[in-house]
Amino acid sequence: MPSEKPARFLALLFALVLGLTACEGEGPAEEAGEDVDEATEEATE
Repeated sequence: MPSEKPARFLALLFALVLGLTACEGEGPAEEAGEDVDEATEEATE
């Protein structure tokens, strides 16, 4: 079973890298949320 350790390590490393790269860009939902925030701020001024 010692051969499972490198495979588990690589799987964990791959999952971490994938998770970090997925968080880089803004998606359309985030942009829409920012637009709503700006509109709310302007309406309350």
